[in-house]
Amino acid sequence: MDIRMSTSMNRPMRQVRHKQDEEKPQQNLTDKTTKQQQRQPSSLRQNATTLRRSSSAPPRMGRRRRLLVEDHYRVDAETKSLLPGLPIDDDENDARDLHDFFNLIALVPVVVLNIINWDWDVLIDGNKTLKQAWTGQYFPLFFATTVGYFVADLIWVIQIPTCVKSPAVIVQHHVATLIYLLVPYMHPQDTGWLMGACLIVEINTWLLIARRVFNKQGFGPWVIDLSLFSIRVKLISIFFYVTWISIRCFLYPVIWRLLWSLWYDEYKE
Repeated sequence: MDIRMSTSMNRPMRQVRHKQDEEKPQQNLTDKTTKQQQRQPSSLRQNATTLRRSSSAPPRMGRRRRLLVEDHYRVDAETKSLLPGLPIDDDENDARDLHDFFNLIALVPVVVLNIINWDWDVLIDGNKTLKQAWTGQYFPLFFATTVGYFVADLIWVIQIPTCVKSPAVIVQHHVATLIYLLVPYMHPQDTGWLMGACLIVEINTWLLIARRVFNKQGFGPWVIDLSLFSIRVKLISIFFYVTWISIRCFLYPVIWRLLWSLWYDEYKE
């Protein structure tokens, strides 16, 4: 009986030892694999982890990152290619709509006062410089209106940041503009024309906002359609592209070259 008891007690012990002997090679193999992975560069380990996840885990369901170009053009979601027409604005944002209407109204006196401060006969002549074409006759009113617009719009964006898509960018732009306006304020005779030349871009800004407000359906500007509404949309879009190219691609480089020459002359003196 003692022999049977000792035999029955030793049998589980032998099974446990046998099982441990079987697990040792697997554990050694796992330890070796871990050590090899640790010796690999972090980039290889990360790629291996990504491959393992891509073959086992389900696809991620996160929201696709919106491209910056999608603010102004329609983009194919799969190929990322541009599509004809404009992006359809079907989301209701009362704060943005109200802010757009404010800009459509407030930018008009800024643009008009800028225009009447130029002698357009001299400007069109082409033989005179921008400084010679600037009269500055209404400069105090132009300056006060411009500062008032940027301060009001800055406060608006700070108080209601949902009125624009990139409030931080708008705030930084307006703060930098207000700082820059100190230069023509202190030297209106020498740099007033620079303020007028730079702020002529607000024509393009007005057209950009008007295109967004009056073309919520996303009609393409180059499609031939003679309806009254479509003609209005086409004119706004065409003038937007014309002013964008002429001001930002041609006028601004000319201004930059003039600024560089002014700085260089001042530096030599």
